[in-house]
Amino acid sequence: MIKILVNDGIHPDGKLLMEEAQYDVQDRKIPQEELMERLPEFDAIIVRSATKVRKELIDQCPNLKVIARGGVGMDNIDVAYARSKGIQVINTPKASSQSVAELVIGHLFALSRFLHRANRDMPTKGATEFKALKKQYSKGVQLRGKTLGIVGFGRIGQEVARLALGLGMRVVATDLYDNTVNIDLNTPDVDNISFSIRIRTVPFERVLAESDYITIHVPSSDKPVLGAEEIEKLKDGVFLVNTSRGGTIEESALLAGLESGKIAGAALDVFVNEPQPNEALLNHPQISVSPHIGASTLEAQRNIGLELADAFIEVFGENN
Repeated sequence: MIKILVNDGIHPDGKLLMEEAQYDVQDRKIPQEELMERLPEFDAIIVRSATKVRKELIDQCPNLKVIARGGVGMDNIDVAYARSKGIQVINTPKASSQSVAELVIGHLFALSRFLHRANRDMPTKGATEFKALKKQYSKGVQLRGKTLGIVGFGRIGQEVARLALGLGMRVVATDLYDNTVNIDLNTPDVDNISFSIRIRTVPFERVLAESDYITIHVPSSDKPVLGAEEIEKLKDGVFLVNTSRGGTIEESALLAGLESGKIAGAALDVFVNEPQPNEALLNHPQISVSPHIGASTLEAQRNIGLELADAFIEVFGENN
């Protein structure tokens, strides 16, 4: 029987699907320091971002056939080394695109209307300084008509574009590869209302120069996508959003840009030193923050579980 360790949790529907395929699924977390001893018992492991599967651990697990990541990024897995040992490494790129995209749009609204600040101030000052707060937060801007730059035009970037277009925003996108994408805008539960907008990616420099808002959706890399040099090329008063990887926007350069006024505001769902982010970012009045919840909706978690189960059934088959 195939033994699978689910070490960072999985939706019950995904677990049930694997158990129905006659897999032995253990979802009791094994601490990182004990994995070297315990993981050799298993044929596969499912992780999220907490558990690390590095070369040293892989070398101790001759029976390991699959490493699966519930989510998109695989920074916590030595992917190339695992594959060189004949281990399949899989993730779930489709399951959480909508969830992440909606969080991006939520942060865009929060930044544009100062919701992140108003929600901090109203409980403590609303009863005594209502008029002052009203005046302070009455200079927001609308998203309609603004230009959204999307860096990384894969599944998540395209879903963000779909939502932004529906809001009346102009979209410019860039990617590692030239790409032309048809963005379908369909109205659920309404017959015969469907149309498509074609977006062709443009050079990175153009996105920097033209965007009122920029959101980043790229894998981790050795250097920030937006460092001091890139920030200098942005429009004055730009808003930045990072729901991809901590450090994709250089945090020190971001703080400097906010201080100078180059950057009007930023939204961060990910941080360099998780789970202990820089407090200067958490407490900055021009930064809207969330605790790495891009894929954390009930719908996305169920989709991740089901996508993982389907992937395992494809690898191992049923009734083992």
